[in-house]
Amino acid sequence: MRGGPLIKHLDDVPWFEAMRLRFDDGHTASIWEKWIEYTPRYVVFYNVWEPGALAPYHGHHGDHTIFVLKGELIDGDGNRYGAGTHMMLDWGDMFDPWEAGPEGAVLYCVIMGTGRFFGGRLRRLAQASGGERSGQRGPPPFSQSTVRGQWNQ
Repeated sequence: MRGGPLIKHLDDVPWFEAMRLRFDDGHTASIWEKWIEYTPRYVVFYNVWEPGALAPYHGHHGDHTIFVLKGELIDGDGNRYGAGTHMMLDWGDMFDPWEAGPEGAVLYCVIMGTGRFFGGRLRRLAQASGGERSGQRGPPPFSQSTVRGQWNQ
């Protein structure tokens, strides 16, 4: 126990590039994240998806809640989830490759547990998008020695 609330302002948390897609025409679309809190019990993060950014089919080690603050995400079936949408995934649930809409998307997310990523691989991004993109995942926003084994690349 901390004995009281832990308070942070989003401006005090650094950005890192979690994912970058490169299109055949050379332009890129990234997912940028601010990891507000990272403990063995939960991960809290804020992320901004540039228009056209895509996350692969994957899941996390922990229950995962997502709240869309701005813009929209589009799932593999073409369903659109705009601002005000709340999504809840149980530990082990896998979800579609989601793509940011034409205005991008801003999300607030919480994953209980370690939050480790599993499942979808970046090579599937090209399959999910008709072969017109390739992707790379950025490094985690913390030292591996500090949180050894928490990030599954």
